[in-house]
Amino acid sequence: MDRIVLVDEKGRKRLVPFGKGPEKVPGLGVVDFSKLPKDPEGKRVEIAGKKYIVLKPSVLDLVDTIEREAQIITPKDSSSIIFNCDVKSGDRILEIGAGSGAMTIVLAHFVAPEGTVVSYEKREDFAQLVTKNIKRAGMDGVADVKVQDALDGIGEKDFDCVVVDIPNPWDILGQVHESLKPSGHLAVYVPTVNQMEKAVRELRRLPFIDVRSIEILQRGMEVGDRGARPSFEMLGHTGYLTFARKLVE
Repeated sequence: MDRIVLVDEKGRKRLVPFGKGPEKVPGLGVVDFSKLPKDPEGKRVEIAGKKYIVLKPSVLDLVDTIEREAQIITPKDSSSIIFNCDVKSGDRILEIGAGSGAMTIVLAHFVAPEGTVVSYEKREDFAQLVTKNIKRAGMDGVADVKVQDALDGIGEKDFDCVVVDIPNPWDILGQVHESLKPSGHLAVYVPTVNQMEKAVRELRRLPFIDVRSIEILQRGMEVGDRGARPSFEMLGHTGYLTFARKLVE
């Protein structure tokens, strides 16, 4: 274990390296990890005069603690992509539009250790942030970020799945079809109905089957001593997901 999650008394998470001795940790100063329990997972510890609970990082923890610039595909949507696209260990995944790298990390987590994620990101500043985030999450051996606009051409072929998160996905779907394996999966993520409609119409024009779109709304539950009720706030609209599979004609 080379990294741990520290959860403070307010429930805030911090992903930190877990070394064998003194190490400088941003926001905490120099931490002597040798003074922590040998197996600290699930235990309470004190660091720099503050109390924390130590957890082994889950993929949700990795996403929750990334550095963000662009809007991310949230866990409620990314988990649906994993299920609907049958993403599994050993798969080769193409990601078009990496943003801050949250979806990149999720994909890399599920295809590891034998699979690969190739991510195209046209903005160099975003690509640098994604590279930083996937390295921090320990996924740099699985995911590869290319500073390139996929609309200029996709060099690789035979992907098990392609995830598209750009404003104009309809312009790339022809190339995506060529890059997928027969019956390979496609996921398109867009924030507006108009974008979703345009993408679906293009998918119906191309050799794709099983074309379907969904929106996921998530509402928490408040559980107290006297019963439970739905939360007054909910994670509502974030984006529309469209799924399809490659047809060979």
